[in-house]
Amino acid sequence: MTESPALAIKDLRVTFGDTVRAVDGVSVEVRPGEIVAVVGESGSGKSVTSMSTLGLLPPTAEVSGVIQVGGVDVTALDGAGLRAIRGAEVAMVFQEPMTALNPAFTVGWQVAEALRLHFADMSKKRAYERAAELLEMVGIQDAKRRLGQFPHELSGGLRQRVMIAMAIACEPKVLIADEATTALDVTVQAEILDLLRDLRAELGMAILVITHNMGVVADIADRVVVMYQGKVVEQATVEDLFARPQAEYTRRLLTSVPRLERGAHRARARTALREPGQAAAGTPALALSDLVVEFRGERGSKVRAVDEVSLTIGAGEVVGLVGESGSGKSTVGRTAIGLIKPASGSVRLLGESLTGAKGRDLRRLRRRCSIVFQDPASSLDPRMTVGDCIAEPLIINKIGDRDDRVAALLKSVRLDPSVRARYPHELSGGQRQRIGIARAIALDPELVIADEPTSALDVSVQATVLDLFLELQDRLGFACLFITHDLAVVGLVADRVAVMNSGRLVEEGPREEVLFDPREDYTRRLVASAPVPDPAAQRERRAQRLSL
Repeated sequence: MTESPALAIKDLRVTFGDTVRAVDGVSVEVRPGEIVAVVGESGSGKSVTSMSTLGLLPPTAEVSGVIQVGGVDVTALDGAGLRAIRGAEVAMVFQEPMTALNPAFTVGWQVAEALRLHFADMSKKRAYERAAELLEMVGIQDAKRRLGQFPHELSGGLRQRVMIAMAIACEPKVLIADEATTALDVTVQAEILDLLRDLRAELGMAILVITHNMGVVADIADRVVVMYQGKVVEQATVEDLFARPQAEYTRRLLTSVPRLERGAHRARARTALREPGQAAAGTPALALSDLVVEFRGERGSKVRAVDEVSLTIGAGEVVGLVGESGSGKSTVGRTAIGLIKPASGSVRLLGESLTGAKGRDLRRLRRRCSIVFQDPASSLDPRMTVGDCIAEPLIINKIGDRDDRVAALLKSVRLDPSVRARYPHELSGGQRQRIGIARAIALDPELVIADEPTSALDVSVQATVLDLFLELQDRLGFACLFITHDLAVVGLVADRVAVMNSGRLVEEGPREEVLFDPREDYTRRLVASAPVPDPAAQRERRAQRLSL
């Protein structure tokens, strides 16, 4: 391309304090109409680089180098100058829209605010009219009604679309999407990526995508920048990067990516199973029968989150539960171990009824099962040390020799026992998730509910956690309900796959059948929406998805 770059980052260096250099000599260019992906592990400097372009780093950051947006050096601007270009020249879509949007104001107010800040002569009425047009542009139906809703009333996908609407309100030259699809299910993620492509085509925006999902990179990027420990280790077109990676780190990164392929399933010891994909001959670890879960809606109405779901997991078997956000996956998992009370139906744990269990019987059953939550940062008590977090179930169940047991559990999840004295916030995301797994297996459970345990982790950390999970499942032989929206992950770990849609179980069977020869149209759309880390294959899958 010969056109001048819309965004030019030259020799960027960002240092926190005297010793921490988060970004070290990074140079990146993005031209109008081009989509460039920046990839790398957590801590590689991707987000620090993107935040620098809008002057959003804290005062403790020392920044040197040049960041030009439309030829203007951002690093030379004062507060007023930065406010003038934010939204108008360069805008950002943040990773977590629930924390980026103000919970105290309606969606319409927040989109209109972005317009009125940059267009002083725009009336309030016109700002709201334009806000509705923007919501429609990003694919939100019934936009005028949505204007009056608050962020918590919208799904994750809708909130992310609102963020994009705010970002494009003033038609900036540069749009930065920082992990904009990380926590979204595959169908919503596919819709957001389609939207970014459409915006590039309609508005000619230069788009910088920050991500650790190599499937997303293969789906949307023209060029790729690979970062490691604050430095750029490789830049290439998307086809060259996947076909002929030059840097050793890039090759390791691509090797870590789970792929949805036939025969990619890891074989495990199945002493309790007849054969892969079949339930155990003995007592099931979990048996759900006609399970119904309802929540209270507006004006006393009832919302059915789970609708007559029946599912059985054999001893030592791993069943993957997949579906879009709001399909009822997590509700099923929490009901299965008694965290949510069903409206009707039955739950049997290890041959005993959980539905009517109380007091001592309930505690005894719960001791035989456990759960690994999606976000270890919120599931671990920040006031307790790592050692105390792991020891808590041992204390509750009055099990002695806790110090030795905690040390053994830390070793089993590949952590040094010395971390027991640290607090959760002092550990990385992958380390915290391993702490969550250690706590979950503390009582040698016979059933584990794993609720999106790797969804927020980058690919190399995800690979480490998955290897650890499979190793522990081999050794301990627990049954598992593995809840996820990542079909490549479920293809790697699960014996059988169950698919949920709008609270109902729509398909169930051996992983090879469900993932590669699905019966239901919904499952076919779900599989076709999952991006694969191969640009040519991904173009074919996108065409297949759009044809369904």
